[in-house]
Amino acid sequence: MNGNHERGALQPKVFEAEIVDDEPVSGDNRSVLGRWWNAPGAAHLRAVAAYRFRKLPRDFLRLAWFVLRGHGRWMAKAWTWATYGDLRSDARRARVSGDAEARRRAQELIRADAKARWGRLAIVLHRVVVVAAVVAPVGLVLWCVDSWMTRADMWPWLAQLLDLIGTAWEVLKTVASALLLIGPVGWVVAAAWEGRDKEPGATWLTRPDRDDADSWIDERMVSKALGHLGIAPLNAFFKNGGELLYSVPARRDGNGTFVQVRLPLGTTADMVADRRDKLAANLGRAKLETWPTEGDEAGVLDLWVADKGALAGGTGDWPLQYDGQLDVFDGVPFGLTQRGMVVNAPLIEANWLIGGRPGQGKSAALRTLLLGAALDPTAELWIFVMGESPDFDPFGPRASRYRMGMDDAVAEAAVSALEDLSTEMERRGKVLGEQPGRPPKVSRKLADKPGLGLHPLVCAIDECHELFQHPKFGKRAAELAVRVIKRGRKYGIVLLLATQSPTKDSIPREVTRNVSCGVAFSVADQIANDGLLGTGKYRAGIRATDLRMKTDRGTCVAVGVTDATFDLIRAFYVPFEDEVDMVTPVVERALAILREHGREIENSGRAAIQATPVDPLTDVAAVMHGERRVPTRVVLARLAEHNPAEYERWTFSDLKAALARHGFGPRKSGGVQVVRAEDVSAALSLRDGRE
Repeated sequence: MNGNHERGALQPKVFEAEIVDDEPVSGDNRSVLGRWWNAPGAAHLRAVAAYRFRKLPRDFLRLAWFVLRGHGRWMAKAWTWATYGDLRSDARRARVSGDAEARRRAQELIRADAKARWGRLAIVLHRVVVVAAVVAPVGLVLWCVDSWMTRADMWPWLAQLLDLIGTAWEVLKTVASALLLIGPVGWVVAAAWEGRDKEPGATWLTRPDRDDADSWIDERMVSKALGHLGIAPLNAFFKNGGELLYSVPARRDGNGTFVQVRLPLGTTADMVADRRDKLAANLGRAKLETWPTEGDEAGVLDLWVADKGALAGGTGDWPLQYDGQLDVFDGVPFGLTQRGMVVNAPLIEANWLIGGRPGQGKSAALRTLLLGAALDPTAELWIFVMGESPDFDPFGPRASRYRMGMDDAVAEAAVSALEDLSTEMERRGKVLGEQPGRPPKVSRKLADKPGLGLHPLVCAIDECHELFQHPKFGKRAAELAVRVIKRGRKYGIVLLLATQSPTKDSIPREVTRNVSCGVAFSVADQIANDGLLGTGKYRAGIRATDLRMKTDRGTCVAVGVTDATFDLIRAFYVPFEDEVDMVTPVVERALAILREHGREIENSGRAAIQATPVDPLTDVAAVMHGERRVPTRVVLARLAEHNPAEYERWTFSDLKAALARHGFGPRKSGGVQVVRAEDVSAALSLRDGRE
């Protein structure tokens, strides 16, 4: 090589480096402290500590004032005790009122109390003297013996006694030294506690400068607000130093704060609800943002307070606005609760009554429910609008029945639909009875079988007050609506009613009493409120009268929609206005979903199984139960039990007319109209022979 390297050959090179282990060092071990330091909990603790450090001078001065005031209160109490201040105040009141007897009793009590007090003091002094007279000589003798003799020269028992006394003395000195250190601290703490603010809910750990101070609600604020409502039992309770019991302390609940309070004796939740406007003012909230209601008991107050301005925001788009289909058995997205949670409103096994003043969102809410039902390919829609309103025109292609108008023909069509629903209930009941296991109600599995005709059937009537007040069809419509509401839920039949005139005359009381879901937008008075939400709701503090016209448009008070006693719901809004139509695209998507599942509107589940024709003669024979003579009133009762949908409204005239068509009628026996079994059997034989 001659000291020269060949071209292209690799040459060795020495690197300066540090020898390390083969196994890498875990980054987790190095960052545990850092992760803890940056954790949200640690950051919160640091923020609280920093805030308290900044406020330390103010807190120290406040505590010092509490200590001084506590000593002052102790001195005042001692002076009152020493001078019989409470009894003397009674005597002064009696003197001012001119009640000589009360004044005499108060003075006698002062003398008796003084005598008893000095008597107790004499007893204590006597016992101290007796104990000292016994213990002092014994102690002196033991001290002298211990000073003059060594323990070795004493009797063993005496030496042990002196050792025990010495040990006890050392323990006593140690305890006394500790008390000299702890005692002053305890004294100061007790004085600060005595001198604290005693007005309702007062505290000293406050943070008034936090960013969300306006929204902050705690037990202190609630107690103070309740203490200034002007309710006599509450005033007396706080005046005597009482402190409210919070069974549920203030906690975040959606877009607000929830507390549950056990009210003192003599106070009910209704009393607080009656002063809701004053309570809202005391809490620094709008009336709409403050909801006091009765809890599980009359003396338990459930209070939900919204964050400031939380209810002013919109709800955003309807969740199914642009995509998706729906199963009505799972409910329909209806709106946002006051807590900011999406409400999945029930349709199956539910009936709805929606109302409010014009322009507040009633029809839009009904439209949202129908849009949800339309997106279920198994659902059938019947829609009747008792007025000249195009609000539901886009549903025409999706609905099996759609009528709109103010003439008698629309009212007649609506009543006919209710009649058909009543007949449909009978048919569905028989179909359910033929299924394996005799299921008690329609399920999703049964609804998916087109041949059974147990699909969801949703019938909506807008401006239903026009129908119920119709001079010709109103009474019949009310009877049929109540029947469908009571019995249709387990057959997959849903009735949706909407009105802007919820009065005792326009809405049958049985409708309000039996609907599952009541929804009230802004209403004018208590009658309209309870007509939609149920009797007693206004008294219980559930009030749609507090919703402001126009300002709270789209916001409603709902009962039965969720498991809560009530909900304040901001309903989703699917626009259908001039130049803005978001309803039609959803309906078109619903039609596309319907086609994908091979279903048609014309026979969207109209079952091949038809209801058996009603045969009064056969039914009368069935309810005779083998008896020779049955009173007509018993026959009518048995017929109503046998087939309520057909015979529930029958009278003696109906029964007589039905029997007359077969050539006989009731006869009198023993002064009572009866139906004879031989007449029924003869009529059946004659008819069967003709057939």
